[in-house]
Amino acid sequence: MKENKKQQPGSFVRLIKYLFHYYPAHLVTVMVCIVINVCASVVATAFLQRLIDECITPGITSGMDAVWSRLVSILITMGVIYALGVAASFTYTRIMAIVTQGTLKHFRTDMFDHMQTLPIKYFDTHAHGDIMSTYTNDTDALRQMIGQSLPQMFQAVLTMAAILFLMLYYSLWLTIVVLLFGVGMLLITSKFGGASSRYMVAQQRSLADEEGFIEEIMDGQKVVKVFCHEEDSKADFVKLNDKLFEDGKKAHTYGNVLGPILNNVGNLMYVILALGGALLIYFQVTNVGLSGVGTISAGIIISFLSMARQFSQTISQISMQVSMIAMGIAGAGRVFELMDEEPEQDEGYVTLVNAQKDEKGNLVEAERPTGLWAWKHPHKDGQPVTYTELKGDIQLEHVDFGYTPEKLVLHDISLYAKPGQKIAFVGSTGAGKTTITNLINRFYDIEDGKIRYDGININKIKKPDLRRSLGIVLQDVNLFTGTVMDNIRYGRLNATDEECIAAAKLTNADSFIRRLPNGYQTMLSGNGANLSQGQRQLLSIARAAVADPPCMILDEATSSIDTRTESLVQEGMDNLMEGRTVFVIAHRLSTVRNSKAIMVLDHGRIIERGSHDSLIEEKGTYYQLYTGAFELE
Repeated sequence: MKENKKQQPGSFVRLIKYLFHYYPAHLVTVMVCIVINVCASVVATAFLQRLIDECITPGITSGMDAVWSRLVSILITMGVIYALGVAASFTYTRIMAIVTQGTLKHFRTDMFDHMQTLPIKYFDTHAHGDIMSTYTNDTDALRQMIGQSLPQMFQAVLTMAAILFLMLYYSLWLTIVVLLFGVGMLLITSKFGGASSRYMVAQQRSLADEEGFIEEIMDGQKVVKVFCHEEDSKADFVKLNDKLFEDGKKAHTYGNVLGPILNNVGNLMYVILALGGALLIYFQVTNVGLSGVGTISAGIIISFLSMARQFSQTISQISMQVSMIAMGIAGAGRVFELMDEEPEQDEGYVTLVNAQKDEKGNLVEAERPTGLWAWKHPHKDGQPVTYTELKGDIQLEHVDFGYTPEKLVLHDISLYAKPGQKIAFVGSTGAGKTTITNLINRFYDIEDGKIRYDGININKIKKPDLRRSLGIVLQDVNLFTGTVMDNIRYGRLNATDEECIAAAKLTNADSFIRRLPNGYQTMLSGNGANLSQGQRQLLSIARAAVADPPCMILDEATSSIDTRTESLVQEGMDNLMEGRTVFVIAHRLSTVRNSKAIMVLDHGRIIERGSHDSLIEEKGTYYQLYTGAFELE
């Protein structure tokens, strides 16, 4: 809560700047229309005094014929003023609809664009449901504040100022009464509205927590049912739902109580003003002198009572919008919090380019795709640009890494993988296998040591270019809404249909794809829920194959595939891996027997390394794992 309070003023100022950045002319027009609407409303109310004192009162005593022309003139003027106010109100509400929806569109676009620049660490440390809540609940709170609360608040403040000015013009003493009641109403608003605002902000946070939990349970529904944890899930949900209920109840209780209290105070003020006005007229009629009172008429009293009613209703209107503005500012704070997240840093300057050989056999940059790739390495010391062929030669030299500086998870990791070699990582869960591959593609940056790619420090390579040279197949498959062909082409968006089909054939995915209802044009949705786990994994491998990178990372790529499918996949993967540098993480040791080198990790250290046969001869940890004496955890 304290953190939100500190963020709110800055968030509000940023929001206003954001609005004026995209819609300056629209907002100026809105403000002008609101000013016109307020002036029309207040002036029309003031015309009641003229209507009564110049037409109705004289008409009672002298007859309506004497004042008929003046009555018509005043009524026409009031009609024109009201019409002008209605036109201004219609105009600004239409414009605010454009501003509101347009601003939300820009917010969502900016959030999504910025989210694409964030490092993997951000998504590892933030619940996905909480992030989704920013796009839905928080932007909806912004919609209410921008489209409704801010214009009404601006209009209310102007109305109060204009009404007070006219009140002072009519009667100082009655205005003092209104101001005393107004101060009391504002104090009540501050007390109840402040409490409502605090719980509105808490409600917004509780709603995000609940949505994050729901998203988590939906993703893990099979696990919940397998382990019969439905009742436990219900209990956890009830706790979150109760928290949301309590915050919402308190927020709306304070908000709902505030309106009736202010209305009753306003009614009391109305009665006192009516009595006070009647007494002033009585004293004036009976010639009881009251210094400084001035001339009071029935028209002034009636007009004043109308303005007093408008004044109290305006304060009630402000009180109703305070909570909505507080919730909107809280939503803006969460939106800006996401947009303020530090983007992934990329200090690299070496890029990946199409290359060709000149007449001397030297690599130069090609204008069109050639099938040959090279690292374009500009030098800061004025030396000419050099080109290094992309081969997939990767070396790790004394690498240390920790997800937090206080605790290292990798210690002094050194290894090399020559082009075309297959390197396998074996070890229990948490040993550091996946972490090493995350460092190669720079999802995380190392604490100490060096990683070289074709002899170039990967810190010098731009991250998009580095990752373009790496193919990765994860244990958890992510497919996207679209056709089977679209999902394969995701590996390389400019790939032709023929290249996608060739990749599917290479990985032995073609046969099952052709058995689907519409073959390669079969629509997938829900992360490929209409496919088996093995089929989804085959598509993932085909997607990596169409990218055709020189280096592949296979993170438990066959762990979710049955034995028969695994043999098909392994055959296709052998074709895929030919001539490429491959890093394999596998629990099934049968899949790593043909690796050039096997690294056995334990608690972030390489404790054994060598080929399958040499490690078996050593009869160390790998031997015990392979023979079943030890089990991988």
